[in-house]
Parts: sequence; C-alpha cells; structure tokens
Amino acid sequence: MNDQQPYDPYDPYYQQPQIVGYDEYGQPVYQQHQHQQDPQQQQQPQAQQYDAYTQQQGYGYDPYGQRQAPYDPYAQQQQPQQQGYGYDTGQQQAAVDTTQWNIPQQQQQQQQQQQQSAPVEEPAAAPAAPPAPAPERAVPGQRRSAPDGEYKTEQFSFIEEPDADSEDVIDWLKFTESRSERREEARRRGRSRVVALVVVMALVVAGGVGYLWYAGKLPGFSADEEKQNTATGPQKRDVIMVNLHNTKNKDTSTALLVNNATTKQGTTVLLPNSLAVADGETGTTGTLAKSIADSGSQSTRESVDTLLGTKISGTWRLDTPYLENLVELVGNIDITTNTEVPAAKKGEDPLVTKGEEQSLNGQAAVAYATYLGEGEPEVKQLERFGAVIQGVLRKISEDPKGATITVETLAQILEPPMTEQDLGAALANLAAHAKVGDYKTTVLPVAEDGSLGEKATETVVKDILGGTVSAPEQGAALRVGVKNATGDKADRDAARVSIINGGYTFVDGGTADLAASSQVTYGDAKNKAQAEEVAKTLGLPVSAVKKGKAAPNADVSVTLGGDYESG
Repeated sequence: MNDQQPYDPYDPYYQQPQIVGYDEYGQPVYQQHQHQQDPQQQQQPQAQQYDAYTQQQGYGYDPYGQRQAPYDPYAQQQQPQQQGYGYDTGQQQAAVDTTQWNIPQQQQQQQQQQQQSAPVEEPAAAPAAPPAPAPERAVPGQRRSAPDGEYKTEQFSFIEEPDADSEDVIDWLKFTESRSERREEARRRGRSRVVALVVVMALVVAGGVGYLWYAGKLPGFSADEEKQNTATGPQKRDVIMVNLHNTKNKDTSTALLVNNATTKQGTTVLLPNSLAVADGETGTTGTLAKSIADSGSQSTRESVDTLLGTKISGTWRLDTPYLENLVELVGNIDITTNTEVPAAKKGEDPLVTKGEEQSLNGQAAVAYATYLGEGEPEVKQLERFGAVIQGVLRKISEDPKGATITVETLAQILEPPMTEQDLGAALANLAAHAKVGDYKTTVLPVAEDGSLGEKATETVVKDILGGTVSAPEQGAALRVGVKNATGDKADRDAARVSIINGGYTFVDGGTADLAASSQVTYGDAKNKAQAEEVAKTLGLPVSAVKKGKAAPNADVSVTLGGDYESG
C-alpha cells in the first residue's frame, strides 16, 4: 500500500504526487516523495523508482527511445493498453488534470483508496536512475463507481470558476449584435430613402409633365399648337347677332357672338353704332344704328354680312326687359365693373358699385349694360354691354336642352329664321367656352367716318370672323371693296353707284392717303377676270389690275387715285 501523507490543499509548497502505474484494480499508483517515506521504506530497495524519462505523465512509454522500467506483475493481468494513451479498454482516463483544481475531498478519498488497495511490491533491481526532474501535472484516471454501482454525491464537486474573459466575450457579442443591428437598420433606412427618393422623383416628373400639359407647353399636346394647326385650314364658325334695344331712350347696342368650333374659342365682337354699312337694295351708305332703326334686323344683318364677309345665322333682338328677366333666371351675374352707376333718384344707393366680382341682379345688369357717362365715348358703353353678355353666358347651362328651357321661359318672340331651339343650342356652345375661360370680348375698331381700317380687317375681320376664309356662295355677287384716296368724298359715292349698277356688292373701305394713280387688286387668281371687269366698270385701265393682297372682307379691292374720273 502507498503510505502517502495526505496533502494539505492550503500548503503552497506542497508538490502533487506523480502517477507511476496502476494497481490490479485500475487505481493509479503515485510516486512517494523522500520526505514522506517512513524509515522502513527507506531501507527497502527502491523498487518503485523508475527511470524518470519513462514517466511521461502516466502514458507508459519513453518518447526518447529509452528502455521502460518493468511494471508490477499484477498489472500484467490487465488488458493491453492502447498505445500512447495509457488506459485500458474498459477504463478511460480523464482528459483533464483534476489535481490542479485543488479539490480536497476528492484527493483525500483517492489517497485512502490507494493506501488500502496498493499491494506490497517486491524490490526489483533497477539501474540507477538520474535525478528525477520536477514532477509534472498528470491526468488522473477515471473515477470508479461505488461497490453498489452508484456514484456518491461526495465524488462530485461543482465549482463555478469566474472567467475574466467571459464579460469581455459577452460585451463583444453585444457589440457585434448591436453593430449588426445598426448595419441592418442603416440598410433599411437606405432602402427607405431610395424608395422615397424614387417616389418623390416620380411625383416631380408627373407633376412637371402635368403642369406642362396644363400650361400648353408640352410638345405635341399644346392647346395653342392644336389651335394653330387647326387654324391653318378652313374653320367652322357659328355667328349670331344680338341687338339690345333700350326701351327707355330707343338706343341700340349690337354685338356678334362667335363660336369657333375649330379652335374651341368664343368671342363677343362689339359693333360701334358709327360703323358704316351699305344698304343692300339701294346701295346707300349709312351707320349701323340708322340701318337697324330704318331697315330692320334682317336688312342690317345682310349689310353687316356684306361688309365683314361673314355669314350670320340669325339675329336675336333682346329688349331691356327681357335682359332683366334673363339675369334673374340664371341667378344674378358676377362681373367686374369699371364705373359706378347712380340710382334713378338722388340720395339713394347706387345701382352698381365699382369693383371686382360685383354681383348684379336683373335691374342692376340692365342699368350697367346701358349706362354711358357724361363725356364718355361710345366704346365704354359697348364694353359694359359685352361684360354683361359674358356674365350671362357663364351662368347659362352648357346643355342645349337646359339652355333652350331658359330661352323658352323668357316667352320672347324671336325673329325668323332664329328659333328657340337654335338660340338655346348657340348659347349652350358659347357657355361651354365662357365657363372654362376660353372666351373674350373685343371691339371692332372703326375710323371716324365709320370705315374699317387695316387693324380692323387684320385682327377682327380676318382672325375672329374669318371674312375671306370661306369662298362666297355659288351665284353670290362679287364683293368689291373701295378705298377713297382722291381726297373728294363725292368720288366714293360715284364709285359706289357704279359698282352696284355693275352687279357687284359694294364694300366701303374708308379713306386713305392721297394717291396719284388708281389700283385694282385681287388675291385669288380665279378673280383676275372679274377684277379686270371691275376696272372697266370704274373707267380705269386694265393695266391698273394687279395680283396682290385684297381686303379681308372683299374679293377685289379698289383704291381710287387722282386719275379716277367720276363724271
């Protein structure tokens, strides 16, 4: 048996025993230190001292090729050990040196078992071994169970060893996890920003395209381009004449309501009462106001058609009481007024107040449409009449049936060929333009003598009314515009008589600067022969006929110069 003094776990100078072999029960045999051996064991031959180079932590072989020391004969009854590991097939040594953990209870129990089971070994001759090196820590054998096959609780001891690096590991894991979360959050925010940026860019692009389309600046979708493209060819226009009769002072105001279906535009063209028109039967020239009063609506319409080169579909005579009823039917109108209209009696509030978006009832609308201030030109009253007409159109239904019901409710007698259905359809088309802002009001400019100037013929007659866009009807008389440049008014009257007697339609072109020679101009090549006939009718040489630009409201234009002889 191994008489080994139990070690003191609290002794810092205590050296742990070294395993030198195993007994018949498989228990490890530890090397006995010299200071712990009793005198009886010191006298015996050192049978248990082996070559130090053969003791390599209990593995049983010499790594340097030295001869191994003989083992206990009782140990030869064990199963052959696996080379290099020092344990039998039934018992496996522990892979961890538990002696360094300083477990007093387990160490003491193992020492007691070794002392009880270790047999007395016979001394064997052994060569002198060199001084043993410092004992190294060896791996103890496997714990064996109790005789009854069960482990005792005192054989186990669980010790929590605080690891200094565990907190660092935990901190590193937390740091790694938080860094991964931050990276994932950054990627998520990046994706969100990219999606948001794409959405914003899509909205900006869509908004820009929508704005360009709305503003008419988008190539190929511009409303102006559509109007320009459609305006190059013949345009479809519907023109009606409105004659406002003031039942109090017998004054009249005339306007042309133009619906251009091609360009989708509506226009009110105000005709001054001083406009010179020729009578269709007698050929005499007079003012528009005189023609309405003397010749009636139908004759005046034909004279205006001849003057402007248009085709008016009908005349709507609108007396002031009917205008008042019309405004009441549509529910008052909102217009911008340019003057204040006083009440009929002094001291009362004005009928109309000057300002933007003034709401006018029927009575106020009639007062504003017919008002002409002291010293004001006629065009001011015409502008107020046009504002009232446009305000009414904004309130009339754009449905032809609804507009027709409004006209029928007026119980007004219309002059032929105008009917209530025709007037209702015409007002509905004009209302559709007025409601969306595609409507304007303009005044036909005339000279002091009532004739049309260059500005009137180019801007209003040609562009708005389309005086010469469409050719005259088959069998219609040739329109001859005469402009007097002789300085003598009688020459114009003489030329008018000659034109009418020749079967042509006389169009007064007004006066012009003095010219030495007369000139006859035609625009269309098919009118060349007729232009030569007009020259002969006026007593002018054929050499005066030239191709050029005729007046917008005439087929052939004549300028009377100093060589013209009226007599």
